[in-house]
Amino acid sequence: MNSYQKSDTARRIKAIFTGSVGNLVEWYDWYAYAAFALYFAPVFFPKGNPTAQLLDTAAIFAVGFLMRPIGGWLFGSIADRKGRKVAMTLSVLLMSLGSMMIALAPTYNSAGILSPIILLTARLLQGLSVGGEYGTSATYLSEIATPERRGFYSSFQYVTLIGGQLTALGIQLLLQKVFLTSEQLHEWGWRIPFVIGAGLSLFALVIRQHMQETVAPQKENKKRGSVLILLKEHPRAVLTVVGLTMGGTLAFYTYTTYMQKFLVNTVHLTKERSTVLTFFLMLIYACMQPLFGMLSDRTGRKPLLLGFGILGTLLTVPILTAISHASSEWAAFFLILAALIIVSGYTSINAVVKAEMFPSEIRALGVGLPYALTVALFGGTAEYIALYFKKIGHESLYYWYITGCIFISLVVYALAKDTKHTSFMDKEQ
Repeated sequence: MNSYQKSDTARRIKAIFTGSVGNLVEWYDWYAYAAFALYFAPVFFPKGNPTAQLLDTAAIFAVGFLMRPIGGWLFGSIADRKGRKVAMTLSVLLMSLGSMMIALAPTYNSAGILSPIILLTARLLQGLSVGGEYGTSATYLSEIATPERRGFYSSFQYVTLIGGQLTALGIQLLLQKVFLTSEQLHEWGWRIPFVIGAGLSLFALVIRQHMQETVAPQKENKKRGSVLILLKEHPRAVLTVVGLTMGGTLAFYTYTTYMQKFLVNTVHLTKERSTVLTFFLMLIYACMQPLFGMLSDRTGRKPLLLGFGILGTLLTVPILTAISHASSEWAAFFLILAALIIVSGYTSINAVVKAEMFPSEIRALGVGLPYALTVALFGGTAEYIALYFKKIGHESLYYWYITGCIFISLVVYALAKDTKHTSFMDKEQ
């Protein structure tokens, strides 16, 4: 490797780091809500049935997702018109504001209905922020990579996404095991992760000031970041993103965000044991993403997507049924791990697959908007639908719901072209 190649590799690694750190912090802020909902649910809503309280917090979690399409449109347009760096800097600033609002929010007992309203407002701001983060970071990481390693580089988008959840769970473990009692966590300790999140977001804001831009400044171009142009010139790609995302996002949120509550509510593990189990599963899951990304650089993207679609359709119901009847923590651990290996066929490469489908002037919007719409409809409602089916005594219907969505995505995978061989980025380079 000559000096130029070494310098170029170092430049790309630095760019991946600066883009990924901010992404990790944003997703930490987003997941802190889900991780600590078990503790703060009674604080914002009247005391009653624990499942009902979780339904209330899950509803706000889902409403936060409704802002993600707006974020995908707003920040996607900014990224395509003003540059990826501007959009990614603004999104992390907005996330910091939302986290601080939750950290300082009054309880229901002290402020009444104002308390859940503040929680809802903060979650809407966070939804707007993270809705813009996905499309811009997926685009940025794909663009900064070399063509032959694009799957590997872009896989770090989900490494840091999962890393955000890991950080939230790690802080939860420290608070549970080392610093606070269960009573203290329920009373006021749940505020700590949101204070940390606000601080980390400001740190990420500073880091992103030094990001390398991936699109050259150009004169005003009406096609850049235009929803009308996106829908008029790339309708098939937009619909493909929706189909690609549907089953994958539902499976992802089921085995990550919702699984911690599933282990407590259905498998009847303690909150502490559920957190420990989830933490180590997420750690292994994060490490798998670059491996799958490297595999896609060799074999193409389509084989991995088909593998997820086929195995997900056949095995979702058996795996979730087995987890619900797991006789030991180890049995639950290996069952969830098997599911996460299957889901990695989607999560490791979904960012690059979408980025390769659009030209640079519409890429961030093309990736972010249809993805955010689909996640809002399927990922954001996953927890609420799962808890609803459990509440009415038909939890297994949720397993079939996931299976149906994965099957629809499988049909899309089978009909779609392999973007590794048809990438717009290769044409541009």
